This record gives sequence, structure tokens and C-alpha cells, in this order.
Amino acid sequence: MSDKIIIPCPHCGQLNRLPAERRGGGRCGSCGQALFTGHPVALTTAAFDRQIGSDDLPVLVDFWAGWCGPCRAMAPAFEAAAAALEPLVRLAKVDTEAEPQLAARFQIRSIPTLILFRGGREIARQSGALSGGQIRAFVEQHAASAAR
Repeated sequence: MSDKIIIPCPHCGQLNRLPAERRGGGRCGSCGQALFTGHPVALTTAAFDRQIGSDDLPVLVDFWAGWCGPCRAMAPAFEAAAAALEPLVRLAKVDTEAEPQLAARFQIRSIPTLILFRGGREIARQSGALSGGQIRAFVEQHAASAAR
């Protein structure tokens, strides 16, 4: 295992190399903002691949839409899960209305849908609204698959 990890900045997308022991902290070398905020990152099509491509950081993506009642109901639980799971897993959100290319690319047929990625590969998928505890359990259940 390397003593350095690569973390994409959630603000500017710059890849940052950190000592493994500093995984939970650090600031982006490009924009100076915190690498972990404890909040989900809103992803656009342009930023998506850079954020999910890291081998060192699994990313749980919530595919959602503003008009979706279950999506809105799950949003506070997803927010709380981000605070609980970072820096081991980054949580991100994709608005399927604003980013239909991503919804099509990942064949999102129902929302909310959660997909866990590692190194750009889909590790696990779950459709339907979950509680905060269920979101954490989903990540923990599939963490072994996400760890290389």
C-alpha cells in the first residue's frame, strides 16, 4: 500500500497527493479549499469522471431530481451520512434533470438511486430512499468490494 493517496478537490477538481495519514484533512494545492467538507458534492457531467476516478477514494453518488418526493425525503439523511462517512468515502449528488447525460450513461431508471464507485468502476447500486443508517450500512457492506 502506498504512503500517498490521490484525492480530487471537490471544488476545482485538481488532483491532490496527500500522505495517507492526512487522509481526513488537507487543502487543495490549487484553490486552497478543504478537500473534505462533510457535505455531499454536487457533480456535473464535466466534473464527474475526475471525482469518481480515484482509486484511493470510493464515491457514493445519489442520482436524484428536485421533483422527486423520496429524493427530497432522503436528502437530509444523505447529508448526515456525508458527515459520518468522510474522509473514507466521498458522497456526491447528481441532479438527473440538470445532467441527463449521466442519468443515461448509468441507466438510471428510478430515483433516488445510489451507486458506489471506486476507480471509475461501479461497485454496488441501490434504488429507493434510504435512512442515514441504511446509507451507512450500504457503504459498509460494499466497502470490502470497494477496497482494492
